Amino acid sequence: MARHIDFGKKGEDLAEAWLISSAYEILHRNWRKGRYEVDIIARHQGIYHFIEVKSGRSDDYGHPEERVSKQKIRNMMKGAAAWLQQFPGPKRIQYDVLAITIREGEAPEYFLIGDVYE
Repeated sequence: MARHIDFGKKGEDLAEAWLISSAYEILHRNWRKGRYEVDIIARHQGIYHFIEVKSGRSDDYGHPEERVSKQKIRNMMKGAAAWLQQFPGPKRIQYDVLAITIREGEAPEYFLIGDVYE
């Protein structure tokens, strides 16, 4: 597996563990419909969260959350719409970005941006 894919998976593993420790219930990871994917779908305090996870090794080229494009948010929203069609019913939803900075020899830093909208 390519190094960047391994790093992305490590970031998603850390994200899942952090969300669980923050009382989120993980419903799906890497949920896919056609070309759309949602990294993590979770439920917390009655709200369904569609979460884009972005990891980085340093802040040298900006923070990880700065690399989430408007197009990525739009694609996540389309993926969320497909999920909501497959699992119908009244739901409160929001779109989030969870940025994780993973520096060698240090504890990961987590930054959750809740309720992002383009």
